[in-house]
Parts: sequence; C-alpha cells; structure tokens
Amino acid sequence: MRIMMVTSEFTPLAKTGGLADMVAALGPELVRQGHDVRVVIPRYYGIDRGGMDLLPGPLGVPVGFGQAWCGVFEARLAGEQLPIYLLDNEVLYGRDGIYGNRAEPDFADNVRRFTVLCRGALQLAKKLDWLPDVIHGHDWPAALAPVFLNTWEKSGVFAETGSVLTIHNLGYQGVYPKEDIHHTQIQWQDFHGLGFEFFDQLNLLKAGLRNADLLTTVSPTYAREIQTPEHGHSLDGLLRHRRNDLYGVLNGIDYSVWDPESDHYIPHHYSHRDLAGKAGNKDALRREFGIAPDPARPLIGIVSRLVDQKGFPELCGPTHGSLFEICDGLEVDVVILGTGDAWCERELSILEDRLPNLAVRLAFDERVAHLIEAGSDFFLMPSRYEPCGLNQMYSLRYGTLPIVHRTGGLADTVDQYDEETGEGTGFGFDTLTPRAIFDTVGWAVWTWYNRPEHIRSMQVRAMQRRFSWQESAARYLELYQWAIDRRLQRVPRTW
Repeated sequence: MRIMMVTSEFTPLAKTGGLADMVAALGPELVRQGHDVRVVIPRYYGIDRGGMDLLPGPLGVPVGFGQAWCGVFEARLAGEQLPIYLLDNEVLYGRDGIYGNRAEPDFADNVRRFTVLCRGALQLAKKLDWLPDVIHGHDWPAALAPVFLNTWEKSGVFAETGSVLTIHNLGYQGVYPKEDIHHTQIQWQDFHGLGFEFFDQLNLLKAGLRNADLLTTVSPTYAREIQTPEHGHSLDGLLRHRRNDLYGVLNGIDYSVWDPESDHYIPHHYSHRDLAGKAGNKDALRREFGIAPDPARPLIGIVSRLVDQKGFPELCGPTHGSLFEICDGLEVDVVILGTGDAWCERELSILEDRLPNLAVRLAFDERVAHLIEAGSDFFLMPSRYEPCGLNQMYSLRYGTLPIVHRTGGLADTVDQYDEETGEGTGFGFDTLTPRAIFDTVGWAVWTWYNRPEHIRSMQVRAMQRRFSWQESAARYLELYQWAIDRRLQRVPRTW
C-alpha cells in the first residue's frame, strides 16, 4: 500500500509533543511491514538541511490569489528506509517556532503556512509521479488535505485516494479569522458546506473532520470522551454524527529508544529481572537536581508541558494548587522538567524557592527526561484530558509507577492498584481537583512506606507491559483499506 503522511511534526526534526513521536514511530513500522510510506513536513528554520538531498526544480503550490514556490529536500533518518520530504519556503517556515513563538504565540499566517503544507503534499506526489492509495493527515495543520481531496482533486489523479485524519488533541483546532479562507482557494459559497464555519470563524480541524473518509484518535477512551460536551471542545455534535467513522487506536512506544536495559541516556541499566540499577539512576537524578541523596525516600517525577491541559492549575495554581501541600506535608521529593505558560513557570519558581524538596528545571532536555523516567519512583500526570499520553507508557517500561487522572489514554494504559491483592500498575483518581491529586499522591507514598512488597511487584508487572506499534500499525492498515473502499464507494458513506 502507498501511504502518504502529512504532518507538522516529526521526531527528531520538529517536535512540541506526542504527535511528533507517533508519526516517527508509525511510519517506520509500516515500512517494516512492507508498505511504501512517505512523510511530508515543512522545513522549519531549526531543521538543518545538512545531509539532505535537494530535489531538482521548484515545487509550485496554489495558494491564495496565486502560487507559492517551495524547494523540496529529501531526508532519511539513520537506520530507517522512510523518505521524509521537507517543503522549504523561507517566508512561511524560516522563523523560530512551529505554530508560534514567545513573541507571537499563534502565527497570524498559519492558514497560509499549512495550506501550503497540505496542497504542497498533493503537488509533491504529482511531481514524484507517486500517487498514494491513502493520505493520513495528523491534527489541524494537516486537516486541509482531505478537504482538497474532496474539492480541487476530486476528479483528478487522486480520485481513488482515501483519507484518514487523526485527532491527536481536540483542544487545538486551528481557528482563525474567516477571511483567511482565501488562502485555501475554497470559495465563499462552500464555507459552510465544507465544514469551515465555527462561530463566525474559520476552523481547519472541523473542515477536516467533515471531509476525511475515516477519523481516528489515539486511544479508545478518548474516542468516546470527545463525543461528549465536556471533552468535545464544541465539536462533539459533529463527532457524534460521525461516530461510526471514528476509531480509537492506542499509540505504541518505540522500545528501541525507551528501554532501561539499553538506554544510552541513563548511567545504570536494569530490567524487570534485576531492578538494582534503578537505585543508581535515582541517586544520579537527585544529584542532577541538587537533592540530597536518600534512597529510602520516594521521588516523584514530572516531565510535561506546563499548561492548563496538563493539570497545572490544580497542581500549582496560586492559592489552591496541591503541590505545596504535597511537598510540605508528605515525606517525598519532587522533580519537574518542562516549559510552558509564563504564569506556571513563575509559580513553580516561587514554590521551588520555598520548598527544599522541590526541584524545577524550566527547559526541555531529552537526556534529563530519560533520567527522570529511570530514576523516579512515581510519575505524576494530573492531566485534565489526555488523548493518549506517552510518558505514562515510558514510566511503566522503567518501573516508575504512574499517578494519573483516569482520563483518555491514561485510563486505557494504567491499571489501578488493588490494596488487597497488590495488583495494578499505578494509582489513579477520577475527578481532577487539588484534593484528589494530594490524596492520590498520599496513597502512593503511604504504599511506598507501608507496602514495599506491593510497590516492587507493581514495578515488575509494569515493566512487562507492552504497547506495541506492530499491533497499532496493523489496525491502521485495516482502517486505510476501509478509507480506500469508501473512496471507491465500496462502503456507503454515513454523511
């Protein structure tokens, strides 16, 4: 099968979250299973062109009232057979940031930038004389791809190309002024019919959800949650309408990267058969963050974007967050790695100054992220919603027991601890409040001190859990075929 993936992120070239990791893992796995996969992504300013091949001739991309011209670079990551095509346009992508930056959090020309990505992917396929059987778009930046398949390319060479759109996070939809529709070259009379209209604005994701042959998201629980008003971000009605076309496919993780037996980022390797090395990593993590060594005292790690979605208002919001009470009232240490909203960074810095057992690093560092996974005893994820989540899967592999709000993929991957039997792989709560976070952390810490045999058996059990990309890729292949059949009208449309 010929599969084109259109994405705004791809690890390690460009990343803000789990989207980049998912595409970078799924694509190579599909190649290993014998399929012809190509990835299309912008060539952002921060991506080094060294070692890439420049395709001959510019690529013309219809956009707005004319045409944009792009160079196209081809790259292949070390050890992989997956071609990655990068669209190079200095005006659109030659700046710091993927969607925005500190000076301009949401770039004003994002509709034009991602129109060029989506329309450019189709133009590139023609240039390569390689027509995909299915186009798999990821989140709102790629949502225009199925729209263009249903409009400008409906009766052309892509007439038999199916489309799948994956929702990685419904909270980000690509909402812009409705006048920006001119960048897409879609006519005003189709503004409502193609699904763009959203409270008198332009919504790219909504249009993609309306036009894609099939929809997926990254966990079964999240697929159900986004059909409710609580988690639907005003698109729950559309998603209920398309519920028969919406599938939750749980992400896997790359065990060649996240494996405590071979991880080159950590100083001590270990396995579920021998956890001795975990204590050495815990000591190294304490030294990394300047916390006094104390192997008997539990250590809680957090690696996260510091934003509302990740539960930080409940964790460290001024006057009501639970983090101060956790550090002040429990015999525990906490380390946090991440960047995000200014208010959150400020509050964490204030708390760090007041609490000797809290250490915060306002940065992102891949080495330190791996060390936190390996050296912590618990990993805290109090997300308001979590489409899939990868850090809890990494934590399980490293024997670091997750403490989670039981939502989305967190509910699908972390088994609740049973005090009677010692079964389970983590600790969860069902309602996100500061008190629920504190009580659940307290439960985990109490278990650490009073049921050490349960902690050890949970660690061993967690490390043996597997979230395989082989299974997830096989499921995507089934859905790709269904999308193709629907395009060929072998399967009736439901909208």
